[in-house]
Formats: sequence, structure tokens, C-alpha cells
Amino acid sequence: MPTTTIRNEQTAHYPFLQEMLDDDYFPPSLVGKGQKILLRLCEAIEAQEPADLPALYRLTHAATEEFNKLALEFEAHDSEIETSARENIGVDFLHIAKAYGFADADVEELIAPREW
Repeated sequence: MPTTTIRNEQTAHYPFLQEMLDDDYFPPSLVGKGQKILLRLCEAIEAQEPADLPALYRLTHAATEEFNKLALEFEAHDSEIETSARENIGVDFLHIAKAYGFADADVEELIAPREW
């Protein structure tokens, strides 16, 4: 996991996308890119300090759009963001939301613009 400057202890050392890392179906370098997307999301939340769910959703939607682009790279490597990966990504988005005080965030809304 890349080192970060994230202040939130619940996210700074959290093993993002661990289930994908543990599965040989997913190229580790691409999973690493996904981890970086999630870490950048944490950094954005800390920098912008969203005041409400709509503000949080704007940030998570931007990160989801990055995953949409990454999905194409998975396909180019004979892999894809399929059911278990979708669940792993969704759980990690929800973990981030809760870690930053948004316990009532809806996981489907967090990743609403997903194309995977």
C-alpha cells in the first residue's frame, strides 16, 4: 500500500482493495491504481472537508469516474471489475464515508456513476 499523508487513522492504514489484491484474477498493478484512487479520495475529503452528503457525493462520484476509466485498463489485461470487485470497491467507499463521519451515506449513491 502506498504511503500517504492521510490524517484519519481509520483510512490511513486501511487495506484498500485487499480482496482484489488477494485474487490472482486482478493484475496487482491495476489494483494498486485503484488503491491510489481511494487514497486520493481520502486526501480530497480531508482537504475539502465536505459539510454534507451532497458535497461528499461530489467527491466520491469523481473517484468513481476514475474507476470507470480504470475498468478499461482491467479489460485490456483480460480482467474486469466484476461482482466481487464491485463489492470490494463499494465496501471501501462506504468505509471511507463512515471514517469521515458520514455514517448515513448510501453505498449505491457513493458510486452512482459507476459503469462496472
